[in-house]
Amino acid sequence: MSSHEISQAEEKLPEERAQGGATAVAEDPFADPGLPEHEHRQQDIDERAAQRSERTVALLFTVSMLATIAFIASYVALPVDKYIYVFPIGHISALNFALGVTLGIALFAIGAGAVHWARTLMSDVEVADERHAIEASPEVKAKVLEDFRTGAQESGFGRRKLARNTLFGALALVPLSGVVLLRDLGPLPGTKLRHTTWAKGKRLMNYNTMQPLRPEDISVGSLTFAMPEGMTEEDHDFQTEIAKAALMLVRLQPDNIKDKRELDWSHDGIVAFSKICTHVGCPINLYEQQTHHVLCPCHQSTFDLADGGRVIFGPAGHALPQLRIKANDQGYLEAMGDFSEPVGPAYWERG
Repeated sequence: MSSHEISQAEEKLPEERAQGGATAVAEDPFADPGLPEHEHRQQDIDERAAQRSERTVALLFTVSMLATIAFIASYVALPVDKYIYVFPIGHISALNFALGVTLGIALFAIGAGAVHWARTLMSDVEVADERHAIEASPEVKAKVLEDFRTGAQESGFGRRKLARNTLFGALALVPLSGVVLLRDLGPLPGTKLRHTTWAKGKRLMNYNTMQPLRPEDISVGSLTFAMPEGMTEEDHDFQTEIAKAALMLVRLQPDNIKDKRELDWSHDGIVAFSKICTHVGCPINLYEQQTHHVLCPCHQSTFDLADGGRVIFGPAGHALPQLRIKANDQGYLEAMGDFSEPVGPAYWERG
Protein backbone atom coordinates (compact mmCIF):
# COMPACT_ATOMS: atom_id res chain seq x y z
CA MET A 1 0.00 0.00 0.00
CA SER A 2 1.36 3.40 -0.98
CA SER A 3 1.72 6.32 1.35
CA HIS A 4 -1.17 8.07 -0.43
CA GLU A 5 -3.49 5.12 0.21
CA ILE A 6 -2.45 5.00 3.89
CA SER A 7 -3.26 8.70 4.24
CA GLN A 8 -6.69 8.22 2.71
CA ALA A 9 -7.39 5.31 5.08
CA GLU A 10 -6.41 7.37 8.11
CA GLU A 11 -8.73 10.19 7.03
CA LYS A 12 -11.64 7.75 6.99
CA LEU A 13 -10.99 6.50 10.54
CA PRO A 14 -12.84 9.28 12.43
CA GLU A 15 -15.88 8.86 10.22
CA GLU A 16 -15.90 5.08 10.64
CA ARG A 17 -15.49 5.45 14.40
CA ALA A 18 -18.37 7.87 14.52
CA GLN A 19 -20.59 5.44 12.61
CA GLY A 20 -19.61 2.36 14.59
CA GLY A 21 -18.77 4.00 17.91
CA ALA A 22 -21.00 1.75 20.01
CA THR A 23 -19.36 -1.34 18.62
CA ALA A 24 -15.87 0.07 19.24
CA VAL A 25 -16.64 0.89 22.87
CA ALA A 26 -18.13 -2.51 23.45
CA GLU A 27 -15.05 -4.17 22.09
CA ASP A 28 -12.59 -1.90 23.98
CA PRO A 29 -11.16 -3.93 26.92
CA PHE A 30 -10.17 -0.71 28.67
CA ALA A 31 -13.53 1.00 28.48
CA ASP A 32 -14.95 2.41 31.74
CA PRO A 33 -17.78 0.05 32.77
CA GLY A 34 -19.21 2.66 35.15
CA LEU A 35 -20.63 2.03 38.60
CA PRO A 36 -23.20 -0.71 39.17
CA GLU A 37 -26.60 0.25 40.43
CA HIS A 38 -26.51 0.84 44.16
CA GLU A 39 -28.19 -1.86 46.26
CA HIS A 40 -29.61 -0.70 49.56
CA ARG A 41 -28.84 -2.70 52.68
CA GLN A 42 -31.51 -3.87 55.10
CA GLN A 43 -30.34 -1.27 57.61
CA ASP A 44 -30.84 1.51 55.04
CA ILE A 45 -34.54 0.79 54.60
CA ASP A 46 -35.48 -0.67 58.00
CA GLU A 47 -34.75 1.41 61.12
CA ARG A 48 -35.35 -1.60 63.36
CA ALA A 49 -32.57 -3.48 61.58
CA ALA A 50 -30.34 -0.43 62.00
CA GLN A 51 -31.09 -0.37 65.70
CA ARG A 52 -30.25 -4.08 65.99
CA SER A 53 -26.89 -3.38 64.33
CA GLU A 54 -26.29 -0.49 66.69
CA ARG A 55 -26.98 -2.73 69.69
CA THR A 56 -24.58 -5.32 68.30
CA VAL A 57 -21.87 -2.66 67.93
CA ALA A 58 -22.53 -1.41 71.46
CA LEU A 59 -22.36 -4.98 72.78
CA LEU A 60 -18.95 -5.51 71.18
CA PHE A 61 -17.60 -2.28 72.64
CA THR A 62 -19.02 -3.20 76.05
CA VAL A 63 -17.32 -6.61 75.84
CA SER A 64 -14.06 -4.77 75.13
CA MET A 65 -14.52 -2.63 78.24
CA LEU A 66 -15.25 -5.67 80.42
CA ALA A 67 -12.25 -7.51 78.98
CA THR A 68 -9.98 -4.56 79.79
CA ILE A 69 -11.26 -4.51 83.36
CA ALA A 70 -10.68 -8.27 83.56
CA PHE A 71 -7.13 -7.74 82.26
CA ILE A 72 -6.35 -5.30 85.08
CA ALA A 73 -8.04 -7.52 87.67
CA SER A 74 -6.04 -10.55 86.49
CA TYR A 75 -2.81 -8.61 86.71
CA VAL A 76 -3.54 -7.60 90.28
CA ALA A 77 -5.12 -10.80 91.57
CA LEU A 78 -3.24 -13.71 89.99
CA PRO A 79 0.14 -14.71 91.48
CA VAL A 80 3.07 -15.01 89.10
CA ASP A 81 3.90 -18.55 90.27
CA LYS A 82 0.46 -20.09 89.67
CA TYR A 83 0.23 -22.58 86.78
CA ILE A 84 -2.83 -24.14 85.15
CA TYR A 85 -3.38 -26.90 82.61
CA VAL A 86 -4.87 -25.74 79.30
CA PHE A 87 -5.58 -28.34 76.63
CA PRO A 88 -3.79 -28.82 74.25
CA ILE A 89 -1.08 -26.37 75.30
CA GLY A 90 -0.25 -27.98 78.62
CA HIS A 91 0.78 -26.32 81.88
CA ILE A 92 1.22 -22.58 81.47
CA SER A 93 1.30 -19.51 83.70
CA ALA A 94 -2.21 -18.59 84.78
CA LEU A 95 -1.26 -14.92 84.79
CA ASN A 96 0.14 -14.94 81.25
CA PHE A 97 -2.85 -16.91 79.97
CA ALA A 98 -5.36 -14.54 81.59
CA LEU A 99 -3.55 -11.43 80.35
CA GLY A 100 -3.30 -12.75 76.81
CA VAL A 101 -6.93 -13.84 76.58
CA THR A 102 -8.44 -10.71 78.12
CA LEU A 103 -6.28 -8.28 76.13
CA GLY A 104 -6.95 -10.22 72.92
CA ILE A 105 -10.72 -10.08 73.52
CA ALA A 106 -10.54 -6.35 74.31
CA LEU A 107 -8.70 -5.51 71.08
CA PHE A 108 -10.73 -7.91 68.94
CA ALA A 109 -14.04 -6.56 70.22
CA ILE A 110 -13.06 -2.98 69.37
CA GLY A 111 -12.01 -4.01 65.86
CA ALA A 112 -15.10 -6.15 65.28
CA GLY A 113 -17.37 -3.40 66.55
CA ALA A 114 -15.76 -0.81 64.29
CA VAL A 115 -16.00 -3.11 61.25
CA HIS A 116 -19.65 -3.98 61.96
CA TRP A 117 -20.47 -0.29 62.38
CA ALA A 118 -18.82 0.56 59.06
CA ARG A 119 -20.49 -2.30 57.16
CA THR A 120 -24.01 -1.91 58.50
CA LEU A 121 -24.54 1.67 59.69
CA MET A 122 -22.19 3.96 57.79
CA SER A 123 -23.12 5.04 54.27
CA ASP A 124 -21.90 2.68 51.55
CA VAL A 125 -22.86 4.78 48.53
CA GLU A 126 -20.17 4.63 45.86
CA VAL A 127 -18.70 8.03 45.06
CA ALA A 128 -16.45 8.81 42.10
CA ASP A 129 -14.24 11.86 42.23
CA GLU A 130 -11.87 13.32 39.66
CA ARG A 131 -8.17 13.44 40.40
CA HIS A 132 -6.90 16.91 41.10
CA ALA A 133 -3.68 18.75 41.69
CA ILE A 134 -1.84 18.23 44.98
CA GLU A 135 -2.32 21.86 46.00
CA ALA A 136 -5.94 22.32 46.84
CA SER A 137 -7.80 25.43 45.83
CA PRO A 138 -10.11 27.20 48.30
CA GLU A 139 -13.07 25.65 46.52
CA VAL A 140 -11.62 22.17 46.94
CA LYS A 141 -10.87 22.78 50.60
CA ALA A 142 -14.43 23.92 51.12
CA LYS A 143 -15.66 20.80 49.31
CA VAL A 144 -13.47 18.53 51.46
CA LEU A 145 -14.83 20.06 54.63
CA GLU A 146 -18.33 19.72 53.32
CA ASP A 147 -17.67 16.08 52.39
CA PHE A 148 -16.29 15.47 55.87
CA ARG A 149 -19.38 16.93 57.48
CA THR A 150 -21.56 14.90 55.13
CA GLY A 151 -19.61 11.72 55.90
CA ALA A 152 -19.83 12.36 59.62
CA GLN A 153 -23.56 12.84 59.30
CA GLU A 154 -24.03 9.74 57.15
CA SER A 155 -21.90 7.64 59.53
CA GLY A 156 -24.47 8.17 62.23
CA PHE A 157 -21.75 9.20 64.66
CA GLY A 158 -23.83 12.00 66.05
CA ARG A 159 -27.15 10.21 65.83
CA ARG A 160 -26.11 6.75 67.06
CA LYS A 161 -25.36 7.81 70.61
CA LEU A 162 -25.30 4.32 72.10
CA ALA A 163 -22.65 3.05 69.67
CA ARG A 164 -20.67 6.28 69.91
CA ASN A 165 -20.58 6.38 73.71
CA THR A 166 -19.62 2.72 74.06
CA LEU A 167 -16.85 3.27 71.48
CA PHE A 168 -15.52 6.13 73.60
CA GLY A 169 -15.62 3.89 76.66
CA ALA A 170 -13.76 1.04 74.95
CA LEU A 171 -11.10 3.34 73.51
CA ALA A 172 -10.66 5.03 76.87
CA LEU A 173 -10.15 1.76 78.78
CA VAL A 174 -7.91 -0.16 76.37
CA PRO A 175 -4.86 2.12 76.89
CA LEU A 176 -5.06 1.28 80.60
CA SER A 177 -3.76 -2.19 79.67
CA GLY A 178 -0.52 -0.61 78.49
CA VAL A 179 -0.29 1.55 81.59
CA VAL A 180 -0.71 -1.50 83.81
CA LEU A 181 1.98 -3.36 81.85
CA LEU A 182 4.45 -0.61 82.74
CA ARG A 183 4.36 -2.13 86.22
CA ASP A 184 6.39 -5.01 84.80
CA LEU A 185 9.35 -2.73 84.24
CA GLY A 186 10.23 -3.78 87.76
CA PRO A 187 8.86 -3.67 91.28
CA LEU A 188 9.16 -0.38 93.06
CA PRO A 189 12.21 -0.59 95.34
CA GLY A 190 10.64 1.33 98.20
CA THR A 191 13.29 1.65 100.90
CA LYS A 192 14.99 -1.70 100.19
CA LEU A 193 18.09 -0.02 98.80
CA ARG A 194 18.54 1.88 102.04
CA HIS A 195 18.58 -1.19 104.29
CA THR A 196 20.23 -4.59 104.61
CA THR A 197 19.48 -7.60 106.80
CA TRP A 198 21.82 -6.29 109.51
CA ALA A 199 19.94 -5.27 112.64
CA LYS A 200 20.63 -4.65 116.28
CA GLY A 201 21.58 -7.84 118.11
CA LYS A 202 22.45 -9.92 115.01
CA ARG A 203 25.66 -11.83 115.54
CA LEU A 204 28.50 -11.74 113.02
CA MET A 205 28.90 -15.17 111.41
CA ASN A 206 32.14 -16.28 109.80
CA TYR A 207 31.36 -16.54 106.08
CA ASN A 208 33.48 -19.70 105.66
CA THR A 209 32.68 -21.67 108.81
CA MET A 210 29.18 -20.26 109.50
CA GLN A 211 30.16 -19.99 113.18
CA PRO A 212 29.64 -16.85 115.31
CA LEU A 213 32.75 -14.72 115.63
CA ARG A 214 34.47 -13.78 118.87
CA PRO A 215 36.97 -10.88 119.17
CA GLU A 216 39.80 -13.33 119.77
CA ASP A 217 39.04 -15.02 116.40
CA ILE A 218 40.32 -11.93 114.59
CA SER A 219 44.03 -11.23 114.82
CA VAL A 220 45.78 -7.95 114.08
CA GLY A 221 46.44 -7.55 110.38
CA SER A 222 44.02 -10.25 109.24
CA LEU A 223 41.00 -9.81 106.96
CA THR A 224 37.85 -11.76 107.86
CA PHE A 225 34.56 -11.94 105.97
CA ALA A 226 31.24 -12.15 107.80
CA MET A 227 27.51 -12.32 107.19
CA PRO A 228 24.42 -11.72 109.37
CA GLU A 229 23.14 -14.41 111.65
CA GLY A 230 20.15 -16.28 110.26
CA MET A 231 21.14 -16.23 106.58
CA THR A 232 21.81 -19.48 104.74
CA GLU A 233 22.78 -20.22 101.16
CA GLU A 234 19.55 -22.21 100.79
CA ASP A 235 17.43 -19.06 101.14
CA HIS A 236 15.81 -18.11 97.84
CA ASP A 237 16.90 -14.47 98.24
CA PHE A 238 20.36 -15.26 99.60
CA GLN A 239 22.29 -13.82 96.64
CA THR A 240 20.23 -10.63 96.69
CA GLU A 241 20.69 -10.08 100.42
CA ILE A 242 24.36 -11.05 100.68
CA ALA A 243 25.12 -8.61 97.87
CA LYS A 244 24.17 -5.86 100.31
CA ALA A 245 25.09 -7.41 103.67
CA ALA A 246 28.57 -8.83 102.94
CA LEU A 247 30.97 -7.60 105.63
CA MET A 248 34.73 -7.49 106.08
CA LEU A 249 36.44 -7.26 109.45
CA VAL A 250 39.93 -5.99 110.14
CA ARG A 251 41.66 -5.69 113.50
CA LEU A 252 43.81 -2.57 113.85
CA GLN A 253 45.75 -1.10 116.71
CA PRO A 254 43.38 1.47 118.21
CA ASP A 255 46.15 4.07 118.00
CA ASN A 256 46.23 3.59 114.20
CA ILE A 257 42.57 4.50 113.73
CA LYS A 258 42.45 8.11 112.54
CA ASP A 259 38.69 8.68 112.33
CA LYS A 260 36.94 9.27 115.68
CA ARG A 261 33.59 7.81 114.63
CA GLU A 262 35.31 4.73 113.26
CA LEU A 263 37.02 4.25 116.59
CA ASP A 264 33.75 4.71 118.49
CA TRP A 265 31.99 2.16 116.26
CA SER A 266 34.74 -0.44 116.57
CA HIS A 267 35.36 -3.00 119.29
CA ASP A 268 38.89 -3.35 120.67
CA GLY A 269 40.34 -2.23 117.33
CA ILE A 270 38.05 -4.49 115.23
CA VAL A 271 36.36 -2.43 112.50
CA ALA A 272 33.56 -3.67 110.23
CA PHE A 273 33.02 -2.23 106.75
CA SER A 274 30.85 -3.17 103.79
CA LYS A 275 32.60 -5.50 101.39
CA ILE A 276 30.77 -3.96 98.39
CA CYS A 277 32.78 -1.41 96.42
CA THR A 278 31.02 1.91 95.96
CA HIS A 279 32.09 2.13 92.31
CA VAL A 280 30.23 -0.67 90.50
CA GLY A 281 29.53 -3.10 93.35
CA CYS A 282 32.43 -5.55 93.06
CA PRO A 283 33.38 -7.51 96.20
CA ILE A 284 36.54 -6.20 97.83
CA ASN A 285 39.00 -8.90 98.88
CA LEU A 286 42.55 -7.50 98.70
CA TYR A 287 44.05 -6.13 101.90
CA GLU A 288 47.41 -4.39 102.45
CA GLN A 289 48.40 -5.10 106.03
CA GLN A 290 51.04 -2.38 106.38
CA THR A 291 48.95 0.49 104.99
CA HIS A 292 45.51 -0.73 106.16
CA HIS A 293 44.25 -0.23 102.61
CA VAL A 294 41.76 -2.49 100.82
CA LEU A 295 41.77 -2.74 97.04
CA CYS A 296 38.89 -3.53 94.70
CA PRO A 297 40.15 -5.96 92.03
CA CYS A 298 37.79 -4.68 89.33
CA HIS A 299 38.96 -1.09 88.83
CA GLN A 300 41.55 -0.65 91.57
CA SER A 301 39.53 1.63 93.82
CA THR A 302 41.44 1.85 97.09
CA PHE A 303 39.97 2.59 100.53
CA ASP A 304 41.70 3.41 103.82
CA LEU A 305 40.20 1.31 106.62
CA ALA A 306 42.13 3.31 109.22
CA ASP A 307 40.46 6.56 108.11
CA GLY A 308 36.73 5.91 107.90
CA GLY A 309 36.97 3.78 104.74
CA ARG A 310 37.50 6.86 102.59
CA VAL A 311 38.58 6.61 98.95
CA ILE A 312 42.25 7.35 98.36
CA PHE A 313 42.54 6.13 94.76
CA GLY A 314 40.40 5.00 91.86
CA PRO A 315 36.98 5.77 90.41
CA ALA A 316 34.88 5.06 93.53
CA GLY A 317 33.11 8.19 94.67
CA HIS A 318 32.13 7.34 98.25
CA ALA A 319 33.63 5.86 101.38
CA LEU A 320 32.75 2.34 102.44
CA PRO A 321 29.78 2.23 104.86
CA GLN A 322 30.73 1.14 108.37
CA LEU A 323 28.79 -1.20 110.66
CA ARG A 324 28.77 -0.44 114.35
CA ILE A 325 29.65 -3.55 116.40
CA LYS A 326 30.20 -4.68 119.98
CA ALA A 327 30.72 -7.87 121.98
CA ASN A 328 27.58 -9.25 123.66
CA ASP A 329 27.30 -10.92 127.07
CA GLN A 330 28.26 -14.30 125.57
CA GLY A 331 31.43 -12.82 124.11
CA TYR A 332 30.27 -12.87 120.47
CA LEU A 333 30.51 -9.93 118.09
CA GLU A 334 27.12 -8.50 117.14
CA ALA A 335 25.77 -5.56 115.18
CA MET A 336 24.32 -2.51 116.89
CA GLY A 337 22.15 -1.66 113.90
CA ASP A 338 22.34 -1.42 110.13
CA PHE A 339 25.03 0.26 108.04
CA SER A 340 25.41 3.99 108.48
CA GLU A 341 24.66 4.63 104.78
CA PRO A 342 23.12 2.67 101.88
CA VAL A 343 25.48 0.04 100.52
CA GLY A 344 26.81 -0.08 96.98
CA PRO A 345 27.53 2.21 94.04
CA ALA A 346 25.84 5.43 92.93
CA TYR A 347 22.96 5.17 95.37
CA TRP A 348 23.40 8.74 96.59
CA GLU A 349 22.76 10.10 93.08
CA ARG A 350 19.56 8.03 92.79
CA GLY A 351 17.90 9.38 95.88
